[in-house]
Amino acid sequence: MPIIRCGNREFRDIQGIVFDKDGTLEDSRAFWYDRAIARIQAIESQIPGLEFLLTKTFGIGANSLNPAGLMAVGSRRDNHIVAAGCIASTGRDWLTAMAIAKASFQAADEKVPPRLNPLYPHCLEVIRYLHAAGLQLAILSSDTTARVEQFVKENHLLNYIKIVRGCDRGLSKPDPLLLQETCQALGTPVDKTLMVGDTRADWEMAKQAKSAAAIAISWQPENHQDLQLADVVIRELTAISVIRGEFSVH
Repeated sequence: MPIIRCGNREFRDIQGIVFDKDGTLEDSRAFWYDRAIARIQAIESQIPGLEFLLTKTFGIGANSLNPAGLMAVGSRRDNHIVAAGCIASTGRDWLTAMAIAKASFQAADEKVPPRLNPLYPHCLEVIRYLHAAGLQLAILSSDTTARVEQFVKENHLLNYIKIVRGCDRGLSKPDPLLLQETCQALGTPVDKTLMVGDTRADWEMAKQAKSAAAIAISWQPENHQDLQLADVVIRELTAISVIRGEFSVH
C-alpha cells in the first residue's frame, strides 16, 4: 500500500480518500451567500421583522458566510428546519412554519439557480493524480446528492470519483454513519480512508467514524480555533502526495 503524505504528516496503508465538496473542491462561497440572502428575502416578504434573526442564524456576515455557520455547514434539511423554527418564534404553528420555509426556499432556488462554481486551484489535477495512484475516491457533501452528481459531471470528474453522496437522506454531518456508509460503498475500510474537508463537521465526523485521519483544508490564510480539531491542516490540495517505498510519485 502507498504512503499518503499530507503536509508534514504521513499515513500508511491508505486505500481511499473522501472529499467534502463546498469549500474543499469547489469555491462556492459567493453562490451560497447569494442563496442565503434570497431565502431571507423570501421569508421576510411574508413575515416582516425576521431579517436580523435569520441573518444571524444562517451565519451571514459582511458580504460573507461564517465558515462554521449554519449555511456553510448544515444540510438543506438542517437549514429548512432552523428557518421554520425562526418562523415559529413569531407564533405560527409548526406545520405552517415548515410550509412557509419550504416555499421560501423554493422561491430562493428560482431566484438564485444552481450555477457552475470554480474549482479551487489544481483540484482536477490532484484528483486525477490520486486516482492514477490507485486510490478509491469519493465525495461526501452537505449539498444534495443530485447537485453533487451534477458537480462531478460538469467538472469532468466522472472517471475518477467512484462514489458521490449528499445529505438528503435524513442524515447530516457530523453523523459518523454518513462516512461509514460512504466507505462501505467505496469498498475501503474506514480506518484506511482519509477524510478531507473544510469544516468542523467534516473533522468531527471523521473522528467519530474512526477514519485514518481528519484532514483540514483551509484555502484562506486566516486560522481559526476549529482547525485544532483536525489531525493535520493543509492550505492546498497539492499538499497531498503519494509515496511508494522511498520515492514520491507526485
